[in-house]
Amino acid sequence: MAEAPARRRRAEEEEAAATDPAAETEGDSSDYTSEDEGTEEYRRGGYHAVRVGDSFNKGAYVVQSKLGWGHFSTVWLAWDTNHSRYVALKVQKSAQHYTEAAMDEIKILKQIADGDPDDSRCVVKLLDHFKHSGPNGNHVCMVFEFLGDNLLTLIKYTDYHGIPLPMVKEICRHVLVGLDYLHRVLAIIHTDLKPENILLVSTIDPSKNPRKSGVPLVLPATEADDPPPKAPAPSVNGGPTKSQKKKIRRKAKRAATATSEGSGAVASGDTDGSDDRGDLSTANEGSPNQDGDNKGDKGTRRGDVLFDPHSGDNFERDEDHLALMMELLGMMPRKIALGGRYSREFFNRYGDLRHIRRLRFWPLNKVLVDKYRFSERDSNDMADFLVPILDFVPGKRPVAAQLLQHPWLDAGPFHRQPKTLPDPTENSVDVVSEKQRFENQERDAMAMGLGNIAIDGATSKTTEDPQASTMPNKTNATPAMK
Repeated sequence: MAEAPARRRRAEEEEAAATDPAAETEGDSSDYTSEDEGTEEYRRGGYHAVRVGDSFNKGAYVVQSKLGWGHFSTVWLAWDTNHSRYVALKVQKSAQHYTEAAMDEIKILKQIADGDPDDSRCVVKLLDHFKHSGPNGNHVCMVFEFLGDNLLTLIKYTDYHGIPLPMVKEICRHVLVGLDYLHRVLAIIHTDLKPENILLVSTIDPSKNPRKSGVPLVLPATEADDPPPKAPAPSVNGGPTKSQKKKIRRKAKRAATATSEGSGAVASGDTDGSDDRGDLSTANEGSPNQDGDNKGDKGTRRGDVLFDPHSGDNFERDEDHLALMMELLGMMPRKIALGGRYSREFFNRYGDLRHIRRLRFWPLNKVLVDKYRFSERDSNDMADFLVPILDFVPGKRPVAAQLLQHPWLDAGPFHRQPKTLPDPTENSVDVVSEKQRFENQERDAMAMGLGNIAIDGATSKTTEDPQASTMPNKTNATPAMK
């Protein structure tokens, strides 16, 4: 019988908290911080070789700089010559399965955009999509509104020392507004909620904001001054004609002149509607470097992972993960513990862990006080908000609409207020009816001996909330990362 790792782990955590709070989290996110996707995937069926100055969709978009990359695509800051605004251009790999995935994504994103004409739902907007032909194949391209840094960047900006608690509440509020829209209205589950997929409306560092930095626009590249590509040659098919290029350059020069004179004309095309939409303000309007740099400050939340399991001499990492969950939340109900496909690997017939038998319980409100120096009131209030979300029984977890009514989110005046919030009466009716519908479907399916239920999102809704979707700000099926 192995002793639970809680005592040892807790001592190590407390020691680490006084030294380097970012050490383990940095390692977990290293895959997402690389700026170079390498060259191996620049081949037939892979990435398209994009260069600054390249034009897309007959000159409608001119590439300005690189924003990021993911396994499926690369993402670029581009200038929209038709609407005089910055956009995020996502260029998908060209293999058939990537193309099919992109078309599925476009279908969902169009549904999201069509249902939010006022841009009040805190979800990123798809503005355009098209196909681009290049030497590596035909690439689906998606154009999104250009936003700012993601939440992971904000967490790192504070050196993992924390974000001011009012800002945390505002982030949560906007995330839940987006989630409620996706779940209750569109029957869409985000499935990839993480800091990288939560975008602020602007950059933390104003000098990196192309709208405000005064950096001149990059004009479309010409055949004469194009440098030789490092990766496979860029596309020459489907590009703008010479007359179209001249027209693009004239537009870009006028915009660049306006930018250098500080008139704000370049930014206006993309920012006129942002002052009143339900998105987070930038860090400059609630500065974490002013309020959140003090380690252990009870008013901040550190960017820590909730559970950090490790394997032991006679138990696996997954079993330690289950132990950590129960130490925080209490014993898992026997029905839940034994109801999974792999339950017998970790639990005995009584619902106890097979190898880790001694659990040292440390409830969330105590963790916040002991480790993060929260006051008793703040810790109890936050735990009252978070613990129900983590309930072992899925049916007991509150949905996004219910969480929006929680008093913990009433943090006072916000920097940006969503235009619309769900009506609590309407939500309660929807939640009950949809939950009943789902339970009836599940019961019928089980009676017929079916192992799974396929729910058509076009004809029925589900209120299951397995993942809070993206963002405070913009809930992002983020263009920058997959």
